[in-house]
Amino acid sequence: MNNNSISVIFAEPVHAEHAQRICDLIYESALQRGTGIAKRSPEYIAAKITGGKAVVALDGDKLIGFSYIECWEHGDFVATSGLIVDPEYRHMGLAERIKRRTFELARRRFPYAKLFSITTSLPVMKLNSRMGYVPVTFSELTDDEEFWRGCQGCCNYDILQRNKRRMCLCTGMLYDPAKEQPRHSRLAPYRMYLKNTLKKVFHLK
Repeated sequence: MNNNSISVIFAEPVHAEHAQRICDLIYESALQRGTGIAKRSPEYIAAKITGGKAVVALDGDKLIGFSYIECWEHGDFVATSGLIVDPEYRHMGLAERIKRRTFELARRRFPYAKLFSITTSLPVMKLNSRMGYVPVTFSELTDDEEFWRGCQGCCNYDILQRNKRRMCLCTGMLYDPAKEQPRHSRLAPYRMYLKNTLKKVFHLK
């Protein structure tokens, strides 16, 4: 397999044809890990793709990876979910490429939203941490009932219910753009030039 032939792109409506394969990959991954990835229907996945809320990884015409975003509480929260990679393409850094592309999509569409993820996957947690996510309690995530109903397809849903939605086997992680380190202003190079010029003219230290 040639990593250079793999593209990770924002999904377009034409990619909805891969919805069933995506559902199969999600289900197979859940079986292998023995932990929860909430089941999704092909119709649900197709809606995310046609709605401009998904990222796909392709090797030619073959679907090899996927992730999507979902908006909650009128755009205050955005979840990045469903990250999956074809088993034949793992250990190639593809999961990180997909995750970062999904993160980019979320920031473009909802620049002021808090981004969150719930996962049982240690590699995903490590990747989230590198991108600025921090572990949080479920109380800091969205209160939207529709989001939590999405966990009903997970094999660990009874654990979530027993704990009154305070905790489960998943770890909640949150990225808050309000706490992002400020980027350098575009005017910074000009300010530095002006500062150095004034130093020369007035012999300042």
